[in-house]
Amino acid sequence: MYPVSSAFLNAVKANTRKYYWTGRITTTAGDVYAFDQDDIVKGSGYITSQCCGFTEIELGTVYAAEMGISLFSDIDRYTLEDAIVTLSYHLQVAGGSYEEVPIGVFEVSEANRKVKCLEIKAYDYMVRFEKNFSALESIGNAYDFMVLCSAACNVALAQDRETIETMPNGNVNLSIYTDNDIETYRDVLFYVGQVLGGFFVINRAGELELRKYGNTPVLTVERKHRFTSSFSDFITRYTAVSSTNLPYCGVLLC
Repeated sequence: MYPVSSAFLNAVKANTRKYYWTGRITTTAGDVYAFDQDDIVKGSGYITSQCCGFTEIELGTVYAAEMGISLFSDIDRYTLEDAIVTLSYHLQVAGGSYEEVPIGVFEVSEANRKVKCLEIKAYDYMVRFEKNFSALESIGNAYDFMVLCSAACNVALAQDRETIETMPNGNVNLSIYTDNDIETYRDVLFYVGQVLGGFFVINRAGELELRKYGNTPVLTVERKHRFTSSFSDFITRYTAVSSTNLPYCGVLLC
């Protein structure tokens, strides 16, 4: 979680809020273009991010976040290939001042020009792991594989070795079958995330981070916050359970 003040948390829970957005585009040539609320086409911005599918909670997921925005700008769209976009959210807190929260780092995937507007679609660094994986004889623990993916795809790690190795299965040696279905470094992260019982995301700083589902409440949704409610009540019955026990003390990525 990103650390914010108690004033920010109170302002977020208020019935009305006053806020604005700012951002910056940095091209591969080093040119920097700053923009603010006045440059953003009203209603055009969005960010979609998820840690699991829509029907079930999953382990090992490696979803990429997508960002889209339209700007009143005359930037040459052909200079924006692989450009970096950073966004910040500014919320007015008690006293009238604004508190800034960084939202994330995104790489431009598409930049289309309209008469007065520049439409940008970008993804976070998770797409960098869509790179062919060739180290078929790799062996090591979970953090070793994370370092391997990080170095190969040029994405920094948010956690250190000690943090990962103290997790369940964090010290277990992993290896890869010669005959496997791993095609990209993103597939490797998928299996590592499953071994550690979590999922991977790109955090606000553009770093690869392993997160886990928690069981501690972080927000109370009161009656005044709900417009409609529906509940699904059903019974699940298991008729059989199948188990395969391998005579190996480690964990295999396959």
